[in-house]
Amino acid sequence: MSGDRHRRIFAFEADFSGDLRCIPMAVRRKLDLAGVKLKLAHWHGLSEAERRDLLAWPDSTDELEGLRRWLLARSADLPQGPARAIDPLRSAAWLQGGAIPDVLLESCRQLGVTLRADRWSRLDELERFALVKLCHPGHEHRNLPKALEEFDLKS
Repeated sequence: MSGDRHRRIFAFEADFSGDLRCIPMAVRRKLDLAGVKLKLAHWHGLSEAERRDLLAWPDSTDELEGLRRWLLARSADLPQGPARAIDPLRSAAWLQGGAIPDVLLESCRQLGVTLRADRWSRLDELERFALVKLCHPGHEHRNLPKALEEFDLKS
Protein backbone atom coordinates (compact mmCIF):
# COMPACT_ATOMS: atom_id res chain seq x y z
CA MET A 1 0.00 0.00 0.00
CA SER A 2 1.28 3.43 -0.75
CA GLY A 3 1.04 6.70 1.10
CA ASP A 4 -0.73 6.84 4.43
CA ARG A 5 -3.31 4.15 3.72
CA HIS A 6 -1.43 1.70 5.94
CA ARG A 7 -2.17 3.96 8.92
CA ARG A 8 -5.72 5.01 8.07
CA ILE A 9 -8.47 4.87 10.67
CA PHE A 10 -11.94 4.40 9.24
CA ALA A 11 -14.93 6.55 10.21
CA PHE A 12 -16.70 3.46 11.61
CA GLU A 13 -13.81 3.20 14.12
CA ALA A 14 -14.28 6.79 15.31
CA ASP A 15 -15.84 5.76 18.63
CA PHE A 16 -12.50 4.48 19.89
CA SER A 17 -9.86 5.97 17.59
CA GLY A 18 -9.03 9.05 19.64
CA ASP A 19 -7.35 7.15 22.44
CA LEU A 20 -6.73 3.94 20.45
CA ARG A 21 -8.42 1.85 23.13
CA CYS A 22 -9.25 -0.77 20.49
CA ILE A 23 -6.93 -2.13 17.83
CA PRO A 24 -7.61 -0.27 14.57
CA MET A 25 -8.16 -2.27 11.39
CA ALA A 26 -4.93 -0.88 9.92
CA VAL A 27 -2.95 -2.36 12.83
CA ARG A 28 -4.90 -5.63 12.77
CA ARG A 29 -4.04 -5.99 9.08
CA LYS A 30 -0.35 -5.46 9.83
CA LEU A 31 -0.50 -8.02 12.64
CA ASP A 32 -1.99 -10.62 10.27
CA LEU A 33 0.62 -9.87 7.63
CA ALA A 34 3.45 -9.93 10.19
CA GLY A 35 2.22 -13.11 11.85
CA VAL A 36 1.47 -11.85 15.36
CA LYS A 37 -1.58 -12.70 17.48
CA LEU A 38 -1.93 -9.67 19.73
CA LYS A 39 -4.82 -9.74 22.17
CA LEU A 40 -6.63 -6.62 23.30
CA ALA A 41 -5.06 -7.10 26.75
CA HIS A 42 -1.61 -6.89 25.12
CA TRP A 43 -2.69 -3.76 23.25
CA HIS A 44 -3.76 -2.16 26.53
CA GLY A 45 -0.38 -3.08 28.01
CA LEU A 46 1.34 -0.84 25.47
CA SER A 47 1.67 2.88 26.01
CA GLU A 48 -0.45 5.20 23.88
CA ALA A 49 2.75 6.32 22.13
CA GLU A 50 3.59 2.68 21.30
CA ARG A 51 0.06 2.14 19.96
CA ARG A 52 0.41 5.22 17.76
CA ASP A 53 3.80 3.93 16.57
CA LEU A 54 2.17 0.64 15.57
CA LEU A 55 -0.50 2.50 13.63
CA ALA A 56 2.19 4.50 11.82
CA TRP A 57 4.45 1.46 11.26
CA PRO A 58 5.14 1.00 7.53
CA ASP A 59 3.92 -2.21 5.97
CA SER A 60 6.63 -3.30 3.56
CA THR A 61 7.77 -6.91 3.95
CA ASP A 62 10.97 -5.89 5.74
CA GLU A 63 9.14 -3.46 8.01
CA LEU A 64 6.54 -6.09 8.91
CA GLU A 65 9.30 -8.51 9.91
CA GLY A 66 10.69 -5.76 12.16
CA LEU A 67 7.21 -5.26 13.60
CA ARG A 68 6.97 -8.98 14.35
CA ARG A 69 10.34 -9.04 16.14
CA TRP A 70 9.60 -5.86 18.11
CA LEU A 71 6.12 -6.93 19.23
CA LEU A 72 7.19 -10.42 20.28
CA ALA A 73 10.09 -8.98 22.28
CA ARG A 74 8.06 -6.08 23.73
CA SER A 75 5.12 -8.24 24.74
CA ALA A 76 7.36 -10.72 26.56
CA ASP A 77 7.51 -8.21 29.43
CA LEU A 78 3.76 -7.62 29.64
CA PRO A 79 1.76 -9.07 32.55
CA GLN A 80 -0.53 -10.74 29.98
CA GLY A 81 2.37 -12.81 28.73
CA PRO A 82 3.89 -12.65 25.29
CA ALA A 83 1.95 -12.21 22.08
CA ARG A 84 1.84 -15.37 20.01
CA ALA A 85 3.65 -15.86 16.73
CA ILE A 86 1.39 -17.21 13.99
CA ASP A 87 1.92 -17.87 10.30
CA PRO A 88 1.89 -14.58 8.38
CA LEU A 89 -1.03 -14.36 5.96
CA ARG A 90 0.09 -14.47 2.35
CA SER A 91 -2.93 -15.66 0.40
CA ALA A 92 -6.03 -14.39 2.20
CA ALA A 93 -9.00 -13.43 0.01
CA TRP A 94 -8.74 -9.79 1.05
CA LEU A 95 -5.22 -9.57 -0.40
CA GLN A 96 -6.65 -9.95 -3.89
CA GLY A 97 -9.61 -8.30 -5.50
CA GLY A 98 -10.91 -11.60 -6.94
CA ALA A 99 -13.75 -13.65 -5.53
CA ILE A 100 -15.71 -12.23 -2.62
CA PRO A 101 -15.28 -14.45 0.47
CA ASP A 102 -18.36 -16.53 1.26
CA VAL A 103 -18.45 -15.31 4.88
CA LEU A 104 -18.79 -11.72 3.62
CA LEU A 105 -21.41 -12.63 1.01
CA GLU A 106 -23.49 -14.36 3.69
CA SER A 107 -23.17 -11.45 6.13
CA CYS A 108 -24.18 -9.01 3.38
CA ARG A 109 -27.13 -11.23 2.44
CA GLN A 110 -28.31 -11.17 6.06
CA LEU A 111 -28.15 -7.37 5.93
CA GLY A 112 -30.03 -7.23 2.63
CA VAL A 113 -26.97 -5.95 0.76
CA THR A 114 -25.83 -7.33 -2.57
CA LEU A 115 -22.07 -7.02 -2.90
CA ARG A 116 -21.02 -7.29 -6.53
CA ALA A 117 -17.58 -8.54 -7.62
CA ASP A 118 -16.80 -5.33 -9.52
CA ARG A 119 -17.39 -3.26 -6.39
CA TRP A 120 -15.29 -5.65 -4.28
CA SER A 121 -12.39 -5.44 -6.74
CA ARG A 122 -12.41 -1.62 -6.61
CA LEU A 123 -11.85 -1.60 -2.84
CA ASP A 124 -8.32 -1.20 -1.61
CA GLU A 125 -6.68 -3.97 0.39
CA LEU A 126 -7.33 -2.38 3.79
CA GLU A 127 -11.03 -1.91 2.99
CA ARG A 128 -11.33 -5.55 1.88
CA PHE A 129 -9.52 -6.64 5.06
CA ALA A 130 -11.90 -4.61 7.23
CA LEU A 131 -15.01 -6.06 5.62
CA VAL A 132 -13.80 -9.63 6.00
CA LYS A 133 -12.76 -9.08 9.63
CA LEU A 134 -16.05 -7.43 10.50
CA CYS A 135 -18.09 -10.44 9.42
CA HIS A 136 -16.03 -13.23 10.97
CA PRO A 137 -17.68 -15.34 13.66
CA GLY A 138 -16.96 -14.05 17.14
CA HIS A 139 -16.55 -10.46 15.96
CA GLU A 140 -19.06 -7.82 16.89
CA HIS A 141 -20.96 -7.22 13.66
CA ARG A 142 -22.43 -3.82 14.47
CA ASN A 143 -19.73 -2.05 12.43
CA LEU A 144 -20.24 -4.05 9.24
CA PRO A 145 -23.24 -1.97 8.08
CA LYS A 146 -21.30 1.19 8.92
CA ALA A 147 -18.30 -0.02 6.90
CA LEU A 148 -20.50 -0.98 3.94
CA GLU A 149 -21.96 2.52 3.99
CA GLU A 150 -18.56 4.18 4.41
CA PHE A 151 -17.19 2.24 1.44
CA ASP A 152 -20.32 3.14 -0.59
CA LEU A 153 -21.40 -0.50 -0.90
CA LYS A 154 -24.91 -0.38 0.54
CA SER A 155 -27.54 -0.96 -2.08
